[in-house]
This record gives sequence, C-alpha cells and structure tokens, in this order.
Amino acid sequence: MKTNLIRIFAALSVTGSLALLSPVVTAGQPIDTPEIRAAAENAVTPRDHEAVAKHYENAAAQALAKVKEQKELLEQYQNKSYLYGRQAQDLQSHTEALIRDYEHTVTATMQEATLHRQMASKLLDKHAASGTQQHTGVSGL
Repeated sequence: MKTNLIRIFAALSVTGSLALLSPVVTAGQPIDTPEIRAAAENAVTPRDHEAVAKHYENAAAQALAKVKEQKELLEQYQNKSYLYGRQAQDLQSHTEALIRDYEHTVTATMQEATLHRQMASKLLDKHAASGTQQHTGVSGL
C-alpha cells in the first residue's frame, strides 16, 4: 500500500515539475519566461528580434485558443445553467473574467511581437543604409 502511494506521489511530482517547465499561457499579461526576457534584452540582430517576435506570436495564438475554449465553456454554463445550480452565475462571471484577461494577454503579447518586428525592420534598414554609405564612400575615393 505504501509503495503505491509513493508511486502516485512521485508521478504527481514529476507531472507538476513538467507543468512548471512548460510555457503556460497566463491570463492578463504577455507571455514572458526568463529565457524570452533574456533573448529580448540581448537581441541585437534582426534575426534575434524576429525570433522573439515569433515566440510572442506563438504565445498569442495559445492565448487565443484559451479564449475560444473559455467562450465554449461560458456557452455551456449559460445554456445548461440548471446543471450547475447555485454556482452557475459564479462560474459564468469567473469565465467571463478569464475571457477578458486572455483577450488582454493576446493584445499585449501581439504588441510585444509587433514591437520586435519593428526593431528588426529598423535594424535591417540601418544595415542597408550603412552598406550603401560604405559603397558610396569607397567609390568616391
């Protein structure tokens, strides 16, 4: 009996650890992990900024999927409120709040992606302009 409990506890511990390591969409804020924050702070090339923007776009897609999931759940709570008794209204308000938070997350995360795309574009323009000036300066000698 004790070995079964130990195995169950170990399995739950491993599952919990894996859940902590995976990127999770959190409601109400852009998806930031220490790794992506470091990548964003250390981004110096257009390719770096594109990679960060891609991460934020993927995170926004995950948050958008959560919005869809919560809207379906809300519809269930509204259409079958008799199944949930007194908790129906609480469940509906909680789900509506989650929808608002996830929508805010989508907006904030897409703003971050747009910002990094703009930085990548500016760096490309800067490199193109400096390449043109170098060629102009060399040919003028």
